[in-house]
Amino acid sequence: MGVKAAKFGGSSVADGIQIRKTKDIIKSDKDRRYIVVSAPGKRFDEDSKITDLLYLCKAHKDHNVPYDQVFQVIYDRFIAMELDLKLNVGLDEKLNEIKKNIEEGAPKDYIASRGEFLNAIVMAEYLGYDFVDTKDLLVFDDKGVFLSEESNKNLKKELKKHDNAVFPGFYGSLKKDGRIKTFSRGGSDITGAIVAKAADADIYENWTDVSGFLMADPRIVKDAKPISTISYMELRELSYMGASVLHESAIAPARDENIPINIRNTNRPQDPGTIIAAEVESKIDSVVTGIAGKKDFVVIAISKNNLSSEVGFIRKLLTVLEDFNIRIEHLPTGIDTVSLIIAKKYLEDNLDEVISEMKNLTKADSIEVYENMALIATVGARMASKPGVAATLFTALYDANVNIRMIDQGSSEMNIIVGVKNRDFNAAIKAIYNAFVD
Repeated sequence: MGVKAAKFGGSSVADGIQIRKTKDIIKSDKDRRYIVVSAPGKRFDEDSKITDLLYLCKAHKDHNVPYDQVFQVIYDRFIAMELDLKLNVGLDEKLNEIKKNIEEGAPKDYIASRGEFLNAIVMAEYLGYDFVDTKDLLVFDDKGVFLSEESNKNLKKELKKHDNAVFPGFYGSLKKDGRIKTFSRGGSDITGAIVAKAADADIYENWTDVSGFLMADPRIVKDAKPISTISYMELRELSYMGASVLHESAIAPARDENIPINIRNTNRPQDPGTIIAAEVESKIDSVVTGIAGKKDFVVIAISKNNLSSEVGFIRKLLTVLEDFNIRIEHLPTGIDTVSLIIAKKYLEDNLDEVISEMKNLTKADSIEVYENMALIATVGARMASKPGVAATLFTALYDANVNIRMIDQGSSEMNIIVGVKNRDFNAAIKAIYNAFVD
């Protein structure tokens, strides 16, 4: 018998209807032994997530604004869930205790974590599994830094006591005093990967409301094809360029142990979803794995005669950016030119001053600024071994009448990044997608 760890997101456990689906999925495979759940999410577009409502209660309390009505919404949803599933886990008492703690000034992390806490109790009872609180198992140091090795030891020891268990996601506790400490938003994904690592799972399933990742943003490319398999490195490239995928910290624990991650859809459990693995099998036909991009960059193009023979030129440019606490995305270079690609949001109102400092420090012959630029990354581990990829990409953009303003490629040859005007962003992504996808 193998071991599967499975995390179910907010939409998968939003109410009794979704929890029934989740139970059917879990019980259909006896290897799904360790389950992590989020707080109840939205049931429909205009609905609220329980965690957001809990944050709102805290905000109202801090500003001396009545929060009874907000908390009543939380109360009603959990009680309705308990009644719908025909359970008796004492949610009324637990909810009243939480409200009492809010009234007495409970800290934000404690309040925000209660959605996962209550939902895990409900799910454990409904499945007939053990409830295991992550509070004293996942620990953080005094500065709020997650102690991964100690937490892994705690979990491994605890898991030996349970054949099947449900864990609340999103939180642990400070080692020094046991106070609740949450991960960043999306922390249930992190908890799921941590549990998978501690369980030495054969696979970590992340159940949500989408059937895996798509090759392109479906808002731009209608009926974009799903990605069946993607490597951790490819995923990182796409995530960095703005694709809606798992955050790096939600992948790392599973990646460190070479545990494959399977992104699945609770509402379409028959779909295979996307497998994230250390390596992608070479037999997969598609040369391109995915296409992603971001808008609103500024390109600062610096030119100076004999730049290539000048020692320390780039260091001077980066010193200016460091002084203004500005990060760069890319740094394409030529013999006598260098371009700095910077997200517009980092420059704010400092652009003129930054340019002035660069001129003074580098004595550049010219510095030109191009605003309203977008970056698009075409990603695929198999691109390096396939002749003609760049030619296909550039021809597609030419045929779509998209002017390429910048080209960059990493040493791994896993991606090709092009810079285009913001107005050409959608057209460029469609053109690249259509060129590589039959």
